[in-house]
Amino acid sequence: MRVAVLAALLATAAAPVPQQQSLGATNYAVDAPMRAPSGRPSFVDEFAQPTIDARRWRFDTSRNEAGWFNNEKQYYAHPGRRENARVERGALVIEARRETLDKAKVPDWGGQAYTSAKLISRQALGYGFYEVRAQLPCGRGAWPAIWLLPEGGTWPDQGEIDLMEMVGWDPNVIHATLHSGAFNHRLGTQRGAQKTVPTACTAFHRYQLDWTPQAITIGVDGRAYMRVGNDQPGGHAAWPFERPFQLILNLAIGGDWGGQKGVDDAAFPQAMRVDYVRYWKR
Repeated sequence: MRVAVLAALLATAAAPVPQQQSLGATNYAVDAPMRAPSGRPSFVDEFAQPTIDARRWRFDTSRNEAGWFNNEKQYYAHPGRRENARVERGALVIEARRETLDKAKVPDWGGQAYTSAKLISRQALGYGFYEVRAQLPCGRGAWPAIWLLPEGGTWPDQGEIDLMEMVGWDPNVIHATLHSGAFNHRLGTQRGAQKTVPTACTAFHRYQLDWTPQAITIGVDGRAYMRVGNDQPGGHAAWPFERPFQLILNLAIGGDWGGQKGVDDAAFPQAMRVDYVRYWKR
């Protein structure tokens, strides 16, 4: 359900619970163990340094003046704006605030009433195991996400992997979703599952992705809750997940999904905290 770039870009778990394999199938729930590999990750940020590592992350500010997709309401900060993105007590903090900016000082401000941040890995990552330990914000209107997109091409044809999404009006319910040309929310055919994590907003949890040529499995805290197999029901339109994608961490405000029940201004500021990002390449 995460489509923030429509025009601009655009060890595997056990077998899934049997289900209908059709363009209309949206529930790909499983209950199976997930375990992170042993050994040193290929890409890692423990956020032990005092500032955000510019060698690992870039800030996406490309749609600030024009406005972001999905009718989202935030302005995304540039590097150095600590109000929205910083390292604090060994964790990355992405903070959304209710505030207006001065266009004379911030030329790309598009009139938004909220500020936040969106970080993208400079390195494109691919097949492998991902683990992001994070604590989520639960204010109504908040829309935190950990997701992956390829660089270039059009959405949804090139694919999108939503490792974790949550909307503040439905707190503690996390979503895992895949989008492609044949399977996407515009058609109502997106493939995914959801899970309730009762302490998602008050504690850190390990959000996990196991991506292989045969399947994409997503889970939390060592337990898979979604798995989609590469059964090729429609070629590239069904399975474009064959090249490296970039990892994205962001906190959107409002939008078609996140803002379905409005935005509670009194709940801000809201923050997503990320303890670490780890990726083991296959």
